[in-house]
Amino acid sequence: MAAQIFGLPIEGVDMETAIDAVLKSESPVWLVTANPEILLEAKRNSEYRSTIRKATLRLVDGFGLELACRVKGEKVTRVAGVELSERLLQLANEQGWRVGLIGSSSAVIEKALHDIRSSYPDAMFVGEAGGQVNERGNGDLANEEAAMRLSQVDPHLVLVAFGHPKQEFWIEKHLGDYPSLKAIVGVGGTFDFWAGTAKRAPQWMRSFGLEWLWRLILEPKRFFRILNAVIVFPIQVLLSK
Repeated sequence: MAAQIFGLPIEGVDMETAIDAVLKSESPVWLVTANPEILLEAKRNSEYRSTIRKATLRLVDGFGLELACRVKGEKVTRVAGVELSERLLQLANEQGWRVGLIGSSSAVIEKALHDIRSSYPDAMFVGEAGGQVNERGNGDLANEEAAMRLSQVDPHLVLVAFGHPKQEFWIEKHLGDYPSLKAIVGVGGTFDFWAGTAKRAPQWMRSFGLEWLWRLILEPKRFFRILNAVIVFPIQVLLSK
């Protein structure tokens, strides 16, 4: 049974359950790694909430959301977006899939592809910076051209890195572009981690749900975003029906 957060079902399944869903489904599996920021945006924006509801599964990314689901009486498993992406790449390597990466910058894409191609040699990769996408998921000419090139490759797996809410709106618009698609997921800043242009929190901090503190140390300008995720979100969940 899924937890209900701001009217959205949060299935919160573990990694292998999500992978099993991808393997068994006859239609594309759209995975959302939900976190407090995504859910607060969905609470404010009914159109975005409707888009998130169309995903196949909403996983729990972040200690704050895990805690909120447990407060609601639902046992869930935390699955970080970066780790889900890497597990999907492992699956793509095992299956010999075509993989499309879109979003971020050309420099980041190039660096990320250099590393993942060597780590997953049996998958075929194509990367597109993807131009500019607005808050409603509408792309400029460069984005539309990138999306068209990606569709010509007909990938089995697509990782979209425009950040929320852009990437979820973009996925909704382009979900039907890829006949062979098995899975698609919005991955936020994952490409930056792969490219080495951003650093993940140490494992011990991730284990204790302290990624927010790591981000605050590295990027103090994110204070108000982190405040929303760590303080505002739990309060709003407790006050919601």
